[in-house]
Amino acid sequence: MSGRQNGTTNGGASSSRGELPPAPTIRTRERINIEEEAGQELRLGDFQHVHCLSMSEARLITDAIFDQRKKSGRKVTQTESLTKMQDYMDTYARFKSQPALDEFEALLNQHPDLESFERSQLTTLCPGDADEAKTLIPSLASKIDDGVLNDLLAQINAHRRAVFVD
Repeated sequence: MSGRQNGTTNGGASSSRGELPPAPTIRTRERINIEEEAGQELRLGDFQHVHCLSMSEARLITDAIFDQRKKSGRKVTQTESLTKMQDYMDTYARFKSQPALDEFEALLNQHPDLESFERSQLTTLCPGDADEAKTLIPSLASKIDDGVLNDLLAQINAHRRAVFVD
């Protein structure tokens, strides 16, 4: 029993008979060939018909969770990752209050042909005109006319300016 003690090898050495320890088992995950793409056609795989959150919605939800935890007396551990995430959302969330977000959503509800993903992207990115919107969100090209999209974006940007003035 020169290399073995209690059923284990000593420092990874093989037994005195020259046998190698068994190779570790490597599990492979079956790859599902689903192509996900947010291009001219939205192919979002399992997320195709799932509600997508805008940066503003995500910020409001996380703020509500933290407020609820503080009110209930639960300790919220402020990790570096959590702090960075909150800073990022504070920086890039266009609408900081629920009423402002609700008003914005009312504008988007006038266009029921838009997918949840496209709505969340419009809310997060707030593009300036139809060309910019269709460059950033290519699937809009086949869904909405440039004139209609420009009108919607003008309303969005007017709403954003009104929110920032308040």
